[in-house]
Amino acid sequence: MSAEVPYRPSGAGDKIQKQIQLPFSKAWQISLQGIRIRWARSLITASGIFLGIAFFSFVRTAGLFPVNLADKEAVAAANRQTWLAIMALLVCFVGIMNAMLMSVTERFKEIGTMKCLGALDNFVVKLFFIEAGLMGILASFLGWLMGWLIMVLLHLISKGVEGMGGAFFGSSLKEMAVSVMIGATITMLAAVPPARRAAKMPPVAALRSEI
Repeated sequence: MSAEVPYRPSGAGDKIQKQIQLPFSKAWQISLQGIRIRWARSLITASGIFLGIAFFSFVRTAGLFPVNLADKEAVAAANRQTWLAIMALLVCFVGIMNAMLMSVTERFKEIGTMKCLGALDNFVVKLFFIEAGLMGILASFLGWLMGWLIMVLLHLISKGVEGMGGAFFGSSLKEMAVSVMIGATITMLAAVPPARRAAKMPPVAALRSEI
């Protein structure tokens, strides 16, 4: 009596290619659950992009008000703030990547269990991208709002409603879209190395890991 042997593709060696493809809705559900369970870690990750985008929004909103180009000191100060905002976003990128790498480390057993149950590598990557996207969009919007409000309040205190016409609010909406897009992109890019590390993790080794 012969026993059934799992199908092994040519060149696959001893690796059994019996895996399952879960729908996007399941990945979405697992990602939301992961954020809720690890809310402290998620808060740390989101706070990085929140602060970076808040400063970026503050600087960009200041640029929406009329500036006297003849005042070289004011122009130089605006340029310095722009470079500081860019550097802040780069620091946020590194911070988010480190936070997500720590998240992968904390989830070794969870990732190993999913892979042992047949989850594909791209499903694991999808989980981290969904989490990063959700945190990036929400934190970026809140960061933009915080920076915008602070700049507007400072302007109202110092110069009143000068320069706050319809064009200002229209430009503010465009800056909101730019800020959210930049924040979400930075968060997604920062999630690439952690997601790849999680996807390439051998299931047995992950299950044996002790945190």
